[in-house]
Amino acid sequence: MGNESNPNSEALAKIIKNQHHHNSLAYRMQVVLRLGQLLQGAGASSFRIKTSMSRLAKSLGIEHHQAFVTTTEIVATAHTNGTFRTEMVEQRSMGVNADLIDKLNRFVAELPTQMSPAEAQTGLDEAFASKRGYSALANALASGFACAGFSFLNGGGPLQMAAVFVAALIGQWVRRFLLLRGYNHFGVWMICGALAASLYMGVFQLITLICGIDPVHHGGIVAAILFLVPGFPLVTGIMELVRVDLSAAVPRLLYVAGLLMSAGTALWLVTKVANWTMSDTPALVLEPAAKIPLEFLASFVAAYGFAMLFNSQPKACLAGALIGAFVNTPRILIMELGVPRQVAVGLAALVIGLLAAAVANKTRYTRVSLSVPGAVIMIPGVFLYESLSNMHNNNIVPAADAMVTVLFTVSAIGVGLAAARMLTDRNWRIDHSPELPVVPDAEF
Repeated sequence: MGNESNPNSEALAKIIKNQHHHNSLAYRMQVVLRLGQLLQGAGASSFRIKTSMSRLAKSLGIEHHQAFVTTTEIVATAHTNGTFRTEMVEQRSMGVNADLIDKLNRFVAELPTQMSPAEAQTGLDEAFASKRGYSALANALASGFACAGFSFLNGGGPLQMAAVFVAALIGQWVRRFLLLRGYNHFGVWMICGALAASLYMGVFQLITLICGIDPVHHGGIVAAILFLVPGFPLVTGIMELVRVDLSAAVPRLLYVAGLLMSAGTALWLVTKVANWTMSDTPALVLEPAAKIPLEFLASFVAAYGFAMLFNSQPKACLAGALIGAFVNTPRILIMELGVPRQVAVGLAALVIGLLAAAVANKTRYTRVSLSVPGAVIMIPGVFLYESLSNMHNNNIVPAADAMVTVLFTVSAIGVGLAAARMLTDRNWRIDHSPELPVVPDAEF
């Protein structure tokens, strides 16, 4: 879900422009805070926010800069010329805008050794103004195709895929409509989860009646709400946990858990009322010669669609989709050969991270925008639904069994991506505490 605007950042920009002392520490501090706020509103990790702010602060002549970053707040302190200043900003935008992250990352990478606050402000204005956004129709179509592809990867056939496409398309359109108007996220997820599930059941039953066949209640209904799985903040939160950025990781992961519970509860309630059951039997069985190419195509379509939902640029969508397709297809194959799910997913995530790092080094795109789309399609949505459903029905043992599968799989994704990052980034292999600023002797 891409952010169309960031009102808090725009307000801060106006304050900055109204400053009279354009070389004051306060003015420079507010420019640095605006960069952090833009990144935070776009869904960037706390590590990226801190390092980006620190690099801009150095270019602006601030001797030492430290920041405390959570999911919605930034508290920063700047030291220069024997004095210091501490300020805090808050933003309530919890969206994802990979394109803006990429543009701000390029802005930071091209920072000169010295620059004026006005020049930095102009650069931030240009990055914010040039961010791309997909139309409501394109956004909804991306959701429909992505979830339909995921349905195929989980054994769904043409009928299930058609029903998933309609349900996810309309569900994403409603979600975007509500989010752009500032509605509470947990309420939006519950509404859209119930809507998408109901639409899937209605469309699927209609198709089976028209075609005159017996319906197979496969797990397509889970694929219909996959667009509600917050994959970007989930992966970001896991990576923050690996870096021990607990002030950002814990609330972000709690936010993800709350969204999943909201969507899962809505799904369970709808299926309970409709007495809808799922079958573990795949609706479509194919020979390997046809199955493998179709799995590659479905993985590509699903990853490309999710990259669009994260508001990545078309070329970044293409790169992320190719990475996801080339890795996810053999991942499915080795799982069918008996390799444990968490092992196969962990290895796949490691390869995705390494490929994303290689592409990121040759382009202006960030690793996260290239790796998350391929990682999201490995999330075991069916097991998550089974866990929540059994939990609501007081079937504790099956619920715990399915939840363990979900947790191990998600952990494997995080471990694989973190291992790739440590192998390719020295700042992740070796963790240094920031140097303390030199405080002048107190004068009495």
